[in-house]
Amino acid sequence: MQFGTSGLRGLSVDLVSAGASAYATAFARYLNWIGEVKAGDPIFIGRDLRDSSPAIATICFDALSGLGFTVCDCGTVPTPALALYSMKKGGPSMMVTGSHISADRNGIKFYKSDGEIDKADEAVITELAANVHPADASHTSHAIAEDHSSECLDLFYQRNSSFLAEGALAGLKVGVYQHSTVARDLIVKILAHYGTEIVPLGRSMNFAPLDTEAISNDMISLFASWTKQHGLDAIVSADGDGDRPLVTDERGIPVRGDLLGLMVAEYLKADAVATPVTSNSGIEALGFSVTRTRVGSPFVVACMKEAVAAGKKRVVGFEANGGLLLATACDAGQHTIDALPTRDCMLPILVALSRIAVLREPLSVIVRSYSLPFAASGRLENFPSERSAQLLDHLRVSDANLAIFLQSIGQVLSKTDIDGLRVGLSDQRAIHFRASGNAPEMRCYVEAATEKAAAQLLDFALKRLRYWTNNMEAQWVIACEGM
Repeated sequence: MQFGTSGLRGLSVDLVSAGASAYATAFARYLNWIGEVKAGDPIFIGRDLRDSSPAIATICFDALSGLGFTVCDCGTVPTPALALYSMKKGGPSMMVTGSHISADRNGIKFYKSDGEIDKADEAVITELAANVHPADASHTSHAIAEDHSSECLDLFYQRNSSFLAEGALAGLKVGVYQHSTVARDLIVKILAHYGTEIVPLGRSMNFAPLDTEAISNDMISLFASWTKQHGLDAIVSADGDGDRPLVTDERGIPVRGDLLGLMVAEYLKADAVATPVTSNSGIEALGFSVTRTRVGSPFVVACMKEAVAAGKKRVVGFEANGGLLLATACDAGQHTIDALPTRDCMLPILVALSRIAVLREPLSVIVRSYSLPFAASGRLENFPSERSAQLLDHLRVSDANLAIFLQSIGQVLSKTDIDGLRVGLSDQRAIHFRASGNAPEMRCYVEAATEKAAAQLLDFALKRLRYWTNNMEAQWVIACEGM
């Protein structure tokens, strides 16, 4: 188990056997040490819908109760709903979720009373967890937790049902891909409040991981068939814990998450934007003050805090996966939307749909109007972290290695390694390789002048990665030299 781009991640069996108890104990001890909590104070816990989450949540209940804290059960709720509620209550929280990763894995996201923990917090909690003796992590059995589920969900609903004007989405027909996201019922309720005609789609009793940065061609084909069958203006959804949005246009084509975030920044008139290096390179050209970060919400949060300290008043962060973060309260029409410095799926969904309603244009037309470089992303699953490190080290060590790796696609013009390795080609295309921080996967992001060119470049890049993982470095070099 280890911390990734957002929260702790590991195999479900490891979290159930000892990991969850050790990390819950370590988190509570850390909070006590920094003066965040004392015995008797509340700690709020939520969970997603994957099979292992109830057991892991119960283990956390027991560990925290055994340490003398009041455990508040927020039930099955979206991560941003839990974070909002615990911040309003002035207490820390833990969200049991593996987000978008496979069902055999799970994780925990940790929040202090003012929002997400940062990388420094993670390091101390990891050290404390390693020193938790098994006997110390075996506390109360079946602790009784206070039920806060209704209040938690209601607060999130109130936040989002007052964001737009009454009836703002009337006349739209939207499919809600419900699958197994914990946000599925809230999305329907919030959109219905604004007058949207809802078509529920694909609700599942089994957990189905949905990665908003890597939608499969089969899934896109399914979206296309749904939009055509039902005459939909869009399809919306979220990942497993509801902190990453999915929005498709009227053809069933997913809208890039960074463009969804950009729409919110534009809507809220942001005076500072924080976003990772994997977001579209054309964002700066639209006039925003943009700071690029490493991938992961803790890095975006840290950057947003710096912007607030520098005097910025409307600070927005977003990631390529679409998760939207607010460091400051912002005026939104007749209402003010409170700060929520953790990833949220709802604001991007609401803003994208409101653009359709206000502009009376198909979402595909609205997307094209931004004139951003065409971007695409994908991943190779079951790509061990040691193999990722081997490949990236090989490509970084010399320009010749990188040139050989990419020689059949283009000439290398530039490279940056803020997070992974991003390569600019001489024809203004770009390829970015990055090891996932949440799972044994290699991520790939590309940009090109046309949608077709971006798809071709992504296909090439993934083929190169597959070749690498099936061949040792020596064979790869020999093969390339023989091309």
